[in-house]
Amino acid sequence: MTADLPGAVEAPGTSRPAPTGRRLRWNKVPEVTAYFWVIKVLCTTVGETADDLLNEKLGLGLTGVSLLMSVVLVAVLVAQFRTRAYRPGIYWLAVALISIVGTLISDHLTDNLGVPLETSTLAFAVALVVVFVAWYRSERTLSIHHVDTTRRESFYWLAVLFTFALGTAAGDLVAERMDLGYWLSAGLFALAIAAVAVAHFALGLDAVWSFWIAYILTRPLGASIGDYLSQPTADGGLGLGTVLTSVLFLAVILGLVVFLTVTRRDVSDPERLTPQAS
Repeated sequence: MTADLPGAVEAPGTSRPAPTGRRLRWNKVPEVTAYFWVIKVLCTTVGETADDLLNEKLGLGLTGVSLLMSVVLVAVLVAQFRTRAYRPGIYWLAVALISIVGTLISDHLTDNLGVPLETSTLAFAVALVVVFVAWYRSERTLSIHHVDTTRRESFYWLAVLFTFALGTAAGDLVAERMDLGYWLSAGLFALAIAAVAVAHFALGLDAVWSFWIAYILTRPLGASIGDYLSQPTADGGLGLGTVLTSVLFLAVILGLVVFLTVTRRDVSDPERLTPQAS
C-alpha cells in the first residue's frame, strides 16, 4: 500500500482546526506507505510470538509479564511524547510493545479471568469507539496526518492500543469459532484487508475509516502468520519456534527502521525539507 491508500486524506467535510494542547511543528507519526503496512504486520507477528516466548521463558505468568511489559511500554511512550517530530526507532518500538501488551491484555482476560471472547471483543470495540468519538469531538478530525499536538498524540496511542487488543480478541474468536487453522486464517484476514482497499478505491469508503479498519485487521493477520511459523508441525505450524520467529521478524523490522531513518521515505514533505528537531 502507498500513501494514497487508507489514511492518506482526511475525512470528507472535515477541516483542520486550530489544534489544542502543546503545538508541534511536525507530524509525530509516519506517512502511510508500503513500508508502514509491512512493518505494522511484522510488529503484530512479533507481538504474538513474543507474548508466547515471554510466558514460556520468564515464568512470571500472564499477570507478571503484562505488568513488566506495560512498564517498559510506558517508558518508551514517555520518550515518544518527548520527541518533537517522528522518529522511526522510537515510534516503531512503541508499536511493537503495544502489540505485545495488547495481546497480553486480551489473553489475560480470557485465560486468567475467564472472560468470553465475545465479551472482550465487544468491550474493546466499544472502548475504541469511545476513543474515536472523544478524539473527533475534541479535534474535529481522526486524520493521522496532523498528529501534531500532545492531545492528538494521546488519542492516537489510545486508539492504537485498543486496535491491538480488539484485533487479538476478534482474531482469537474467529479462529476458535471457524477452526480454519493458521494459514487459512491468515488468508481470510488478508482477503478482508483487500476488501477494505477495494471499498476505499472503488466504492469511495472514507480514507480515515478505511485506514483504521485495515489497522485492526492487520493484528489477526500478523498473529496467524506468527502462529503458523512458530507452532509445532503437529499443530499445523512450521515448527520454527517462538525464539527463531521473533528474532527473524525483529531483524527485518530493525533493517526497515534503519532504512527509513536514513532515507526518510515515510516522513511528510514539510519535515523532509527541514532539519530534524531534537
